[in-house]
Amino acid sequence: MPIPEDVTGDEIDKDVRQELQSLPKTLAEDVAKNLVMVARLIDEDPEGAYGYSKVALRLASRVAAVREAGGFAAYANQKYGEALAEFRAARRMTGNVELWPVMADCERGLGRPEKALDMAGASEVHKLDKAGQVEMRLVAAGARRDMGQLDAAIVTLQSPELASNSVQPWTARLRYAYADALLAAGRRAEAREWFAKAVEADRDGSTDASDRLAELDGVEFVDALAEDETDAENLDTDTDTDNDIDGDIDGDKD
Repeated sequence: MPIPEDVTGDEIDKDVRQELQSLPKTLAEDVAKNLVMVARLIDEDPEGAYGYSKVALRLASRVAAVREAGGFAAYANQKYGEALAEFRAARRMTGNVELWPVMADCERGLGRPEKALDMAGASEVHKLDKAGQVEMRLVAAGARRDMGQLDAAIVTLQSPELASNSVQPWTARLRYAYADALLAAGRRAEAREWFAKAVEADRDGSTDASDRLAELDGVEFVDALAEDETDAENLDTDTDTDNDIDGDIDGDKD
């Protein structure tokens, strides 16, 4: 796959660059460039990111960072079985547990929420940092919802991190998940309160909490572009009608 001229491969994280030092220089550069493209495209063009990840895997499947990138690219394309296999391979190579939550979420994607819950209760969770533990809680709550256990999902999300007034990178998503679970359980007033709290924490717009809050408040947003197009169509219609009238008048004069 083509690599844009502005991609040099130097953009990758220093830890990944260190991993690639085990490869011949030219090969390492090629792999690095493909990994940069995976990171660049994964949010906006997951299919494109997946394509570059496959190239990197073909070139250096024995590098943990490459297997991890392949896992995330497959995950972004909802290829959960493939993603899980890549994450497991990366974990075997490194021994790290940081991929544990996303591996559990792959189990959910494969229709195995019970397996995800088993993973949420495993000893590996205690080795995760705070962000990883919150992520694991989100996955566990999602698994409970998959199983139709709404009350259990709500209880799962009730935690010191949820109650804290400090805003962390995970705060908006945690509050949003809690609000969404409350709403699904019919607890509308509480859901509105927590969607509002999610909005307060969502500084980078990572959720659509503001839209959900507006929806609960009965606020309707008008698409200005669509409105302009409608006005233009109406203007064209009016113009055509005027022409028809002029034609009829001219005809009457004749």
